[in-house]
Amino acid sequence: WPQMQTKIMNEGWATYWHLRIMREMELTEAEAIEFAKMHAGVVLPSRNSINPYFLGLKMFEDIEKRWDKEFGEGAGREKMFEVREMDNDISFLRNYLTKELVEELDLYLYRKIGHDWKIVEKNWKKVRDHLVSSMTNCGYPVIVVEDGDYGKRGELYLRHVFEDRELDIKYLEKTLVHVHKLWNRPVHLETRIDNKPALFTFDGEKGSRKFL
Repeated sequence: WPQMQTKIMNEGWATYWHLRIMREMELTEAEAIEFAKMHAGVVLPSRNSINPYFLGLKMFEDIEKRWDKEFGEGAGREKMFEVREMDNDISFLRNYLTKELVEELDLYLYRKIGHDWKIVEKNWKKVRDHLVSSMTNCGYPVIVVEDGDYGKRGELYLRHVFEDRELDIKYLEKTLVHVHKLWNRPVHLETRIDNKPALFTFDGEKGSRKFL
C-alpha cells in the first residue's frame, strides 16, 4: 500500500538517480547508446495515460532547479530528500506540479465525445486537481457490503462510497457477473451516475440498471 501511494515519486526518484549515476560512469560509445535507448523507452510519455517514470523524473528535476535558483546550489538536492521523506503522490502532485510543468509536459484532460476523443480541459489547476483526485484511495473505488440478505432472499447489496468519481459502467457490469459467480445469488450495486443514485443488478442471466 505505501508503494501504491508513492508510485510516481518512487519511479521518478529511481529514474533521477539512475540517470545521474550513468552520466558519471565512463561508458563506451556502444554502452552510452544502449543506455540512451533504454532510458528513452522508460521515460517515453504516453498519449493516453501518465507515465510515472517520466512525470516523477520531471518533477524532481524541476524541484532541484527551482530551489537551486532561489536558495543556491545544493538547496535543490536537499529539498528533494525532504520531499522524498515527507510526501506521497497526492501531496507531491498538489504541491509541486506547477503551471509551467503542466504546460511543458502538455498535460490535459480528455474524454470521448461521440466517436472521437477530444481535449476538454487544459487549465493547469484543473489538470493537477484531477490527477490528485485520481490518486484518492490509490485510484480504487470504495465499495461496501450494505446487505448480505437483501430482500430476505440472500441477495448481495453493495454500495459505492461515491467520492465525485463515477465508476466505469462497462467494467462495473462485467464485474457484477463475476461477483454473482462467487455469491451464487443476484447481486446489486448502488452508485451515482450523472449525480443521480443508480442501481445495477445481475441476476445470473441478465444485467439491468435503474435510477433510484
